[in-house]
Amino acid sequence: MNTSESLQNEVEQELRWDPSIKAEHVGVTVNGEVVQLDGRVNSLWEKWAAEGAALRVKNVKAVANEIEVEWPSTNQCSDEDIAQAAINHLEWNASVPETVKVMVCNGWITLSGSVGAHYQRCEAERALLSMNGIKGIMNEIEIEPKVSVNGVEISISEAFVRSAAIDASHIRVETNEGNVTLRGHVSTRADRAEAERTAWSAPGVTNVDDLLTIEGVGENMDNQGH
Repeated sequence: MNTSESLQNEVEQELRWDPSIKAEHVGVTVNGEVVQLDGRVNSLWEKWAAEGAALRVKNVKAVANEIEVEWPSTNQCSDEDIAQAAINHLEWNASVPETVKVMVCNGWITLSGSVGAHYQRCEAERALLSMNGIKGIMNEIEIEPKVSVNGVEISISEAFVRSAAIDASHIRVETNEGNVTLRGHVSTRADRAEAERTAWSAPGVTNVDDLLTIEGVGENMDNQGH
């Protein structure tokens, strides 16, 4: 079995291992260290879970998620019903401010408006993933921090030093107002994700450009967004 076949087999096993995924509905193809998922599932949550499962597999560099969400005809919801349900979900979520707006077209939700921090932007999207009837979410929420961006570079560097999961000696932090660039290398994809999460947590950050490389890979990985 060659490397691509071995990686494909491991991804398929991981999909079968996750009880939230009907693995028989998901196709897997591998090109080098890039995995493509296709097929049809019954919820956006399952599509998201399949991507997460593939990314958990060792040596997977990136995932192209081409899975389509296709709701059974008996469970179809109108755009108006989806919009009202989405508004209710967000209103009951303490992490999402009322500045977030919702628009629905053909089962696709577009989130807009502004929030003060990255985690609020992510939480608005996460809160809707398990809703019935939706085919996808486009997150266009802008981050407008309400705090000064002074000292962001120092704050992030200090957070890296405190972290048990990050080797700060191999990471360089560059800032330009609220924009943060991470350079250097880490040992694993998990370390890379933790470094990006830590940078996003700094007050005043509006964007993180993650240029970190994984040791042994030799090139940058594309941001995945989960």
